[in-house]
Amino acid sequence: MGKLDGKVAVITGASTGMALAGARLFVAEGAHVFIQARRQDALDDAVRLIGRNVTAVQGDAAEPADLDRLYDTVEREKGSIDVLWASAGMGEPAVLGEITEEQFERTFSLNARGTLFTVQKALPLLNDGASILMTGSNASLGAFPGWSLYAGSKAVQQAWARVWLNELKDRKIRVNVLTPGQVATAKQEELFDATTKSAFESLIPRGKMGRPEEIATVALFLASADSSYVNGLELVADGGTTAL
Repeated sequence: MGKLDGKVAVITGASTGMALAGARLFVAEGAHVFIQARRQDALDDAVRLIGRNVTAVQGDAAEPADLDRLYDTVEREKGSIDVLWASAGMGEPAVLGEITEEQFERTFSLNARGTLFTVQKALPLLNDGASILMTGSNASLGAFPGWSLYAGSKAVQQAWARVWLNELKDRKIRVNVLTPGQVATAKQEELFDATTKSAFESLIPRGKMGRPEEIATVALFLASADSSYVNGLELVADGGTTAL
């Protein structure tokens, strides 16, 4: 018996990386998963990789109309949602004094506004007792030069989780933040050269990047009844980077 048997999950930004690993694990644990991402080719690859009990809906989590289309599909095919993982996000280095308006708009449009409306637009479909999780970043807990814009766009989630759980308590809907650290993903390979990657690895006590599958197991914990008494938590999975 799987930990998510018969459940319906929605995961944004799930064509690659941590969210894709989570989608695969959720399906293995019995869920039907709806995944959203911008690129259709990446979604097609993800569907083939997951293999079953998955529905892909192309779209941008920063675009309200695309979110509406995602949730229209969920309502038509399954009727309700048990797990919502708002994971779509982006980051780029930007040093104070050189941050552009365009960088601000890109980052906050997806990481902050996109996350908020991913959750808000799902509310009519969420079952009582559902689990909401958002993907944060340990950048919001540290002081990494060049990453203040990204850190700020992620820091809002901890405040939202605390307020939203209070607003949703009558429906017994839990709201938590999953905050990963340095994880080896294709996106990271795009952003970091070998020197930067080595510098980030040196901050991790074990000296080695996290794997998407390691984050997926934490997401499963927050999505399932295993975390039934966990609400309003920022669960940090960064190998101890921010503990030092």
